[in-house]
Amino acid sequence: MQAKTTNIIKRIVDVVLTVLLLFLMAFQVTGDVLHEWLGIGMTVTLVLHHILNRKWYKSIFKGKYSPYRIVMTAVNTLMLAAIALTALSGMSMSGHAVPFMYGLINVMTARTWHLAFSYWSFILMGVHIGLHMKAMTAKLPEKGKMIFKVILTGVSGVGLRLFLKSGIVNYITFQTHFAFLDYSTAKWLIILQNLAMLMFFVLAGYVLSEVTQRNKDKKYSIKTLVWLGCAIIIGVVMNFSLKEKSADNSFSNSSWQDSQKATAQTTTKQTEPLTTSQDSTTVPTAVNDGFILIEGGSFKMGSPDSENWRIGDETFREVTVPAFYIGPYEALQSDYEALVGNDPGTFDGESLPVDSITWLEAVQYANERSNAAGLTPAYTIGDGEVVWDRSANGYRLPIESTFAPLSEVFEFQISYLGLVKNGFHLYHLRTPLLSFYDTCAVLFRRFSP
Repeated sequence: MQAKTTNIIKRIVDVVLTVLLLFLMAFQVTGDVLHEWLGIGMTVTLVLHHILNRKWYKSIFKGKYSPYRIVMTAVNTLMLAAIALTALSGMSMSGHAVPFMYGLINVMTARTWHLAFSYWSFILMGVHIGLHMKAMTAKLPEKGKMIFKVILTGVSGVGLRLFLKSGIVNYITFQTHFAFLDYSTAKWLIILQNLAMLMFFVLAGYVLSEVTQRNKDKKYSIKTLVWLGCAIIIGVVMNFSLKEKSADNSFSNSSWQDSQKATAQTTTKQTEPLTTSQDSTTVPTAVNDGFILIEGGSFKMGSPDSENWRIGDETFREVTVPAFYIGPYEALQSDYEALVGNDPGTFDGESLPVDSITWLEAVQYANERSNAAGLTPAYTIGDGEVVWDRSANGYRLPIESTFAPLSEVFEFQISYLGLVKNGFHLYHLRTPLLSFYDTCAVLFRRFSP
């Protein structure tokens, strides 16, 4: 009776861990505070899980190691390490649950670790569940097992596609310390998407358990690899054939053109108060390019030492920004192609903003535009470096300090066009007017009265 009760408790704990995992991987659903407390709950539940399964630790150095046991031990060990590092790095950034542990690890390092190891924990937990799936489905009839495999394979294919398009590969390879999250998708759908991704790794673990254990004929078989192969084919085909349809980038030529007309009117209204003392007859401009004047000013930049998640280059200081001109819209594909000779845009349309260019390509475009307008290029591009000539009157890219005066001018447009929250906890526009997310295609020319 006691053994039966213990097994029931184990199953309940396993279900709780899976549910907690799905919500922990959905930061855009939970937010900061709940995410931290769910992490604490996950840590406590994992400790309970290991206490309930303590016999496994006692048997590590006993008996023979079959291929299945080797795989299981390796996965469990790696998962334990990944979860421990996820918890440690998370607590080192905590601002709510355990704030006294903040800074235990360098914040930038903690960000990178937490992002990478949380997804490694997610992957390994899926494989771990899959390794136990054969035992879980042992009592199903053969027809039931076949139906289960078909459903699991189909869901896994969708999960692989979601995994690939989410950029998680960059996270688990320590290439970034920020997650780019989708805040436009319904919360319940985000949980289902996480479940689908988890199912792909469950399938991988399930297939791994099949090929590392002897069948009824006491032989190893690789037939079950077909199921994993089918899921991979489904995921890859979907990834290449389906286009991204998020609200951030699914706009047509006409909608973009309409937004240009609408925002042009509101921009004029917003900027009138700023230029009453310096109208177009008194403000000297080198070219008539349709750029608008933004008044300069002073503001506090950076963050105080006490701010959570603060990094080394955020020195709190006063910054003065002189007046400058900025283009009211992002550079169009037609403008870029006319000067550079090619159109790298992902979306088809000459009147759409140019995208998919690097910072260096944007700098090169700025110089080409300066040359075309008879201005002095702002950048000198050499071997492995770019030098900004501050005395030049040509076009250049915005810098961080310019977004404070811009936010004052374009406050109405930001609230009017709609906002999307991104992985930096900043906001950028649904309709490209001024992009606060990717400034590579936005050019402005500094004005010195």
